[in-house]
Order: sequence, then C-alpha cells, then structure tokens
Amino acid sequence: MAKKSKKQQSGGTPATVALTAAGTPYTLHAYEHDPASPSYGEEAAEALGVSPDRVFKTLVADVDGELAVAVVPVAGSLDLKALAAAVGGKRASMADPVTAERTTGYVRGGISPLGQRKRLRTVVDASAEAHATICVSAGRRGLEVELSPADLASLTSAVLAPIGRR
Repeated sequence: MAKKSKKQQSGGTPATVALTAAGTPYTLHAYEHDPASPSYGEEAAEALGVSPDRVFKTLVADVDGELAVAVVPVAGSLDLKALAAAVGGKRASMADPVTAERTTGYVRGGISPLGQRKRLRTVVDASAEAHATICVSAGRRGLEVELSPADLASLTSAVLAPIGRR
C-alpha cells in the first residue's frame, strides 16, 4: 500500500499537492456541491460569488487521436476547431468521459488541469490573461483553486489561445 503524504492525508487533492510542491501561491474555495446542478462550473461561480468569466472549466478533448485539455470560462463554450489549431491538429471532438476520468485521475465535474495522472497537452483560453486570478477545479466537485493565469500556464506547460466561444 502506498504511503500518503501529510497533505494527502489531510484531504489534499493531487492538484493542491502539485501546487504546494511547486511553491505556487493559491487560495482554496470549498462549497457544498449539489448533485442535481446541471452545470458544475456555473454552480461553482454562483456558490463562490465569482463572475462566470473568472471561473474556468477543464474539458478533455480528442485531437487527432490524442487527448488534450482545454481550460475555458464557464460563461462560454469550447471552440473545438480553435483547440485543434492551437495544438497543431486538424480535428477535435470531446473525449469519452470514462477515458477522460481514467487518464486524468479525476471524476467528471472535478477534473483539474493540475496534478493529472497523465500530463496532457493543455490550452488555456486567452481571456484568462484579462484577470489577476482565475478559479479552476481543485480536483473534486465542490472545491476550486484560485491562482494567477500565468501560474496555471506555467505549471501545466499550457499554450494560451482563443479557444473559448461566448
């Protein structure tokens, strides 16, 4: 049996463990997740009292047979053509949810761009740069992490590109 670190024993997620290990400043926001909520991201924005333009959802897509992560504002949607172009691909479609969960190590609605089981190419929507901080999933439903877009991009080796659509 693998030994858990003190942070993991105290309820940390792989995302918060990765942030702490990197020495990256962040703020954790917890809220009571409602399983009946139709949108995880909009629920998070409302529960935290944060503009949906500053809360970003993490989506996993298949680009030419390889998985990639798209991080876009919950106020909009993902432009699959723009995502494909941002990673040098031709075609993109949403990944199978089971494959996304298995590959990232997170459950749908709690997939974080940070601390994934397998590091995937990541693209963060360029609109993130307009904010001092943004919120992304901290690795489980009802838990968000707030950090600077530059830190998120650095930790995930992300490309910033206009992949969101209003």
